[in-house]
Amino acid sequence: MKRRLLLIFLVGSSSLLAGDVDLFGYFESQIMGAQINEDFIQMQSNKLRLDLEHRINRIEFRANVNWITYHGKTEWFIPDFLPEPIADQIPAALRPCFVLPFEDTSVLDNAFARISFRRWDLTAGKQQISLGTGYAWNPTDLFNNKDLFDPTYEQPGHAAIRADIPLASRINLTCLYGPEDIWKNSSKAIDLKIGLGRFDCSLTVIEKQWTLHDYTHLFLTGPIEISETRRMFGGSLSGELLGLGVWTEGGFNAMENSDDFTEVIAGTDYTFDSGTYVMGEVYYNSGCPEKATDYSLTDWMRYFSAEQKSINRYQVYLLLQHPVSDQTQAGMSIVAAGDGSVVLLPTLTTTPYENLEVLAYLNLYIGEELKAFNPNQGNGGILRARIYF
Repeated sequence: MKRRLLLIFLVGSSSLLAGDVDLFGYFESQIMGAQINEDFIQMQSNKLRLDLEHRINRIEFRANVNWITYHGKTEWFIPDFLPEPIADQIPAALRPCFVLPFEDTSVLDNAFARISFRRWDLTAGKQQISLGTGYAWNPTDLFNNKDLFDPTYEQPGHAAIRADIPLASRINLTCLYGPEDIWKNSSKAIDLKIGLGRFDCSLTVIEKQWTLHDYTHLFLTGPIEISETRRMFGGSLSGELLGLGVWTEGGFNAMENSDDFTEVIAGTDYTFDSGTYVMGEVYYNSGCPEKATDYSLTDWMRYFSAEQKSINRYQVYLLLQHPVSDQTQAGMSIVAAGDGSVVLLPTLTTTPYENLEVLAYLNLYIGEELKAFNPNQGNGGILRARIYF
């Protein structure tokens, strides 16, 4: 089925090239490595993204296909990254269930049409859904999970029907519906954005089916899957105050069966005359453990599988960037958890040519074995090159 979709995409793209169609994208090659036990394991990936964009009158169509291949260490054994007392809780017979595979993929990542009516826009198809103002975390976004080591990396598309309705100057209402098998399991979202002077604020309500895994009771097929309705009532605020960029975002989550919880972030940034950029953001999640001794196997696995944004109740993200030259920036990100552990991320980005972008960073864990960030998770790094066309 995937091959058929890709073939249709390519044939359709080539047939439209003679018309008013934009075809662009990028090729990305990346190698990552991590020190696990006595071995430095490595995996290399290649990604080709092809974008198609077409406009006619009031109708806009966009789509993109991603091809990704993986090489090297393509099966990562998760217990190797866990603290030893936690890994020992996994029965030997179930350890094969705790393998993270990286398989070659070809996927229609986005494909949607947007129709502009006189007073509102309608978008239908697989599309980007981006909510909130946070850099490293977005409590009001139930559709995406950011990678703390690479928060700005593109997010996948989601199948939805979306209406954007301007109500007045700097007031916009967005209504979103993501159909599933039945109404109860479908995603519904309302987001009201309002501009107030130098600030933009939003009020957001989302109902979404939320799926987690419970590793407390393990069966031969693996962990128990838990699915329940999650209702998030939240909002965000961003703007400028005393020359600083400031933002905050938060949401209260009313759960169908499990305990309700609250997520909140607050951040600020500033750019000096020298071009040096500094940013800080704090995160709070009342549903996460406060002490490292309270982390369970379920907490660790939900964190590794991105089912929850943090393993500790408190986290801080700090970023420092400085332009070394017109083409190169050096930076340092620091992520700290409330248990006292830290991960350092020295980063270098450069654009030696107009269409070439190179990124390199290290991830260095500082913390005791049972804490959120510890060397068990593998000190290492990433080297990535991306060529746009």
